[in-house]
Amino acid sequence: MNQNFCNNLGLCRKAGFISWGHDAAFEAIKHNKAKLILLTSDASQRLKNEFEKTSRYDGRNIEIIILPINMDELQNIIGVRAGVITVNDEGFTKLLKKNLN
Repeated sequence: MNQNFCNNLGLCRKAGFISWGHDAAFEAIKHNKAKLILLTSDASQRLKNEFEKTSRYDGRNIEIIILPINMDELQNIIGVRAGVITVNDEGFTKLLKKNLN
């Protein structure tokens, strides 16, 4: 995993622009806060399918990225264990997507 991506995701967490876990991520999408959905590689297929549908909730088209890391590795980056997180800031979303490439 790109070190810049990890650092910026940690900063995004500290800045308060991440919602983690099923319920918090769903609420961020429902309330138009989510700009990007990140799923871990070991997230269940049920969770992936649910957020694929949720990303298009009410005509939205939120990008979903499956990260090449598992929940434990994500926990090392942001300090919480989750299979799904949303990034709730446009600037951080652009920065993270740039660092993934």
